[in-house]
Amino acid sequence: MGARRRLLPTSILLVTFACGGDGSDASGPGAPGTPGDVPVRLEAVASGLDFPVLLTAPPEDASRLFIVEKGGTIRIVENGRLLPTPFLDVSALVSRGGEQGLLGLAFHPKYAENRRFFVNYTDAEGDTQVVRYEAFADRPNEADPASRTPILTVDQPYGNHNGGHLAFGPDGYLYIGLGDGGSGDDPHGHGQNPATLLGAMLRIDVDRADPERGTPYAVPPDNPFVGRADAQPEIWAIGLRNPWRFSFDRATGDLYIGDVGQGAREEIDVAPGTAAGLNYGWAAMEGTLCRRSAGCRGRGYTLPVLEYATHRDGACSVTGGYVYRGSAIPDLEGTYFYADYCAGWVRSFRYAGGRAADPHVWPTLAPGGRVPSFGEDASGELYVLSSGGTVYRIVPAS
Repeated sequence: MGARRRLLPTSILLVTFACGGDGSDASGPGAPGTPGDVPVRLEAVASGLDFPVLLTAPPEDASRLFIVEKGGTIRIVENGRLLPTPFLDVSALVSRGGEQGLLGLAFHPKYAENRRFFVNYTDAEGDTQVVRYEAFADRPNEADPASRTPILTVDQPYGNHNGGHLAFGPDGYLYIGLGDGGSGDDPHGHGQNPATLLGAMLRIDVDRADPERGTPYAVPPDNPFVGRADAQPEIWAIGLRNPWRFSFDRATGDLYIGDVGQGAREEIDVAPGTAAGLNYGWAAMEGTLCRRSAGCRGRGYTLPVLEYATHRDGACSVTGGYVYRGSAIPDLEGTYFYADYCAGWVRSFRYAGGRAADPHVWPTLAPGGRVPSFGEDASGELYVLSSGGTVYRIVPAS
């Protein structure tokens, strides 16, 4: 990690957030000064996992962590112990080659009442499936396989760029990140086509069905493409290549997206949670680079707040993370952590005044090997996942 202990102008670029800001500090009240002054380390909480790709927890559940394994199982760490029996096993339904697999998990905001949760996986044909399950009422550490309720199916033309992440926003709606469908250079033009669900962020209401459209979910009436004959009403934003992990800042509601680039740029996008209809530019743009011979000025693209060079110093694919809002390390309040899957480093910044500020590299938080995801528990504490099968919590160094 010696060559990556500080951010060099040639390896990482900080750019203005195209939507702008009001000049206020969006990192929240009481935000500290320099994150590099905060001594932190990794503490292993579970090992022996099979390619963990996500960690999350139900709201207000301080005793359990749920870890998604790419092959199709969800494991539970309860009171510090990895339980031997999976919470859910859909491995028989999942295709797992390359970028495929069980990729997303989100608990309903009222999970304590309805026991409902949602998963995102690629099925045997490689298509995206968003499915609802429920946990047993008398066995909270087991999901009921018979409760399986398909919510959304999206055809995938290729085996990569599936997106796969799910998260409930502060508005109570379910957000679904979908890549452009795969291959290279977006051959079908999905990224700039609102008539397809691919290359987009979706926003749906899973608490209501729509009998008129025949869907087990409803489209929020304030979705930006509602009423347009040339667009899918589920879409919240377009122009994404492969959003590999997005998250909402639980203090501000801002939406952070790690969008994987092709051969030139990896990017982090940030938008207020209420900013509807944004276009992040792919495949006309890759980060701040225009890929159109006719130019990109005046097209209304939303630029990333931060980008770095793909394939520099071993980098290959951005891993989006979370804004720290826990209580164990107050000096990290408002700090957003992200990583690169191949390079294995962990970096951070704070979003302030519409810009990325206070960039920092964290050698003590690099888990070794590849970093497929971060995690956040019910208390806002953060975790780093290693493809080697170990999950770590970020803790004070002392």
